[in-house]
Amino acid sequence: MERSFHILLYRAFHIQRKWVRAGMQKLGVGAGQPKLLVYLSAHGPCHQRELANYFDVDPANVSRMMDSLEKGGFVVRRVDEQNRRRDLVEVTETGRQAGEAWRTRCHEVEETMLRGFAPEEREHFADYLLRAYQNVLEETGRDQT
Repeated sequence: MERSFHILLYRAFHIQRKWVRAGMQKLGVGAGQPKLLVYLSAHGPCHQRELANYFDVDPANVSRMMDSLEKGGFVVRRVDEQNRRRDLVEVTETGRQAGEAWRTRCHEVEETMLRGFAPEEREHFADYLLRAYQNVLEETGRDQT
């Protein structure tokens, strides 16, 4: 197997994403949507731009995901009383349950992927990935919101 980092990262990401997504189709949640539900569950109601910035996703994509999540009963939108031109997005109980199912699935996949790694190796691996991510943010002039 090729050992270049970009290929190894791609292959690891692709296989974990494929495995995680298989379980999400049963819940009626599409690609990219579960992470939004988890964020909303943890942080409470927020604006779509906050989600776009946090996940480094185009705001138009977040808007489309929110439309789908709202139709599925996973989120609701309400007017922000402090700025009536912007909506706040809030997770519903159905959305909270779907987000928790996704987190459980991700944990299972993570445990499988890191089987045989010592705790300190896991910590180092996480540090390396974070540093690589921060290097790209710095190089591209992006904000790590």
